[in-house]
Amino acid sequence: MTRIGFAPGVYDLFHIGHLNILREARRHCDRLVAGVASDDLTARLKGKVPVVPIAERLDIVRSLRFVDDAIVETELDKLITWKRVGFHVIFKGDDWRGTPKWEEYERRFGQVGVEVVYFPYTMHTSSTLLRSALRMLAAHEPPAIPSAQLAEPLHQESGQEDDVCQQQRAVHRKEDVLTAQE
Repeated sequence: MTRIGFAPGVYDLFHIGHLNILREARRHCDRLVAGVASDDLTARLKGKVPVVPIAERLDIVRSLRFVDDAIVETELDKLITWKRVGFHVIFKGDDWRGTPKWEEYERRFGQVGVEVVYFPYTMHTSSTLLRSALRMLAAHEPPAIPSAQLAEPLHQESGQEDDVCQQQRAVHRKEDVLTAQE
């Protein structure tokens, strides 16, 4: 029997934590399906829409070599998705372990023979942290630099390179003269 795994997530601002969960999930099943939460579902679950639109998040996740398929997840209830996909194991970050929502899912999934597996949460990065950093950067964006203060593009700096080369040649000639006088 082919063991089908399911890894639901928003996968917004894709980062190493997402990659770790999907990579590890693939090691625990024969076929991995990722559920990418729709923009609407994300807004209902988290009260905010993703930064990256669903079509792009879906394409990113589908492009990973260890993801066999990715679907748009639109249902709040993961058991409705289970009926649609038919997975044997569901994967989640361990930041969800012990929450009332996932304790209920463990009970309900246990009744239909689906295993719930948690993987270590990546503490140093998350979409929430990345979103906060983007907000801070946007709020503190420096004023535009006038074009007169910008460095010249490299292709326009050739005159300066020529000056440096001429100076280096002059130093070498001077060294040659000094060596000859010794």
